Amino acid sequence: MRPLNRRVIAAFLGVIVIWSTTPLAIKWSGQGLGYLFGAASRMVIGLFCMLAVGLVLRQKIPLSRPACLTYGVIAVQIYGAMLAVYWGAQFIPSGWVSVIFGLTPMLTAVMAALWLHEASLSPLKLLSYVCGFTGLLVMFGSALEFGRDAALGMAAVVLAAFIQAASAVLIKRIDAGLAAGSQVTGGLMLAVPMYLATWFGQGGQWPVSFPVTSVLSIAYLGVIATTVGFMLYFYVLTHLPATRVALITLITPVLSLLLGNSVNHEALTGNIVLGAALIIGALLLQQLGGNAPKFRRGNRHRPPVAR
Repeated sequence: MRPLNRRVIAAFLGVIVIWSTTPLAIKWSGQGLGYLFGAASRMVIGLFCMLAVGLVLRQKIPLSRPACLTYGVIAVQIYGAMLAVYWGAQFIPSGWVSVIFGLTPMLTAVMAALWLHEASLSPLKLLSYVCGFTGLLVMFGSALEFGRDAALGMAAVVLAAFIQAASAVLIKRIDAGLAAGSQVTGGLMLAVPMYLATWFGQGGQWPVSFPVTSVLSIAYLGVIATTVGFMLYFYVLTHLPATRVALITLITPVLSLLLGNSVNHEALTGNIVLGAALIIGALLLQQLGGNAPKFRRGNRHRPPVAR
């Protein structure tokens, strides 16, 4: 295996920073404006930013069958996963979003084993799944202490993690060889109309007031988290195996919990810490169990060659 170049490492670290701050920004963006308006406006801003970047870089949007399939998968991720996160974030502390997304590597590993022909499950992998599932149960117990809405919010974020993992593996399976910017722009071009249709379908009410914190959060999410974050994410996904990319969630839960506690005064109880520790411990066990995808030589689903 060739050593990682500096660009891949920098992109990997950039995704960690952005993903650590995104949950709190998501929570703030919906306060006073509504979660649906916050999500839709973020994606509209992100699409315009991506189109501008594409014009500057003269980046084409290929329309081959594999490319269109990739855009469709990314659109499902951007619309389905993100909408579920925005809805769930109304009812749970922002730090929980990253903790729950810690399940993504485990979900990715199972899906990659089925679709990308990875090696069979090892004892350490099985132990990691048990550990992660136990951590999830502890987190659900904490959510129930907050009330029924918190439990539903947590379930929505679990669904989002599932969609995220499935889309990452499907992108690797399609292997269209697209540039990161093309992937994000193509996905947003399909996802934004779905967001707008959903918003109009729910009444399309324009907010009465625009809190400064919410507006700044939407701007950050649209310009940085969507434009820069998605480009970095798909750039890393192009150069690293899907399960390696999912390990970004090993660090982001800790940073998000600390950020939410210190900045937004979110509760950090013993059960929350225990649940987060179990999920992070599951990630470590999975890594020790060797979760890097192994592709057969000549397999059409091999990871894209670095460009």
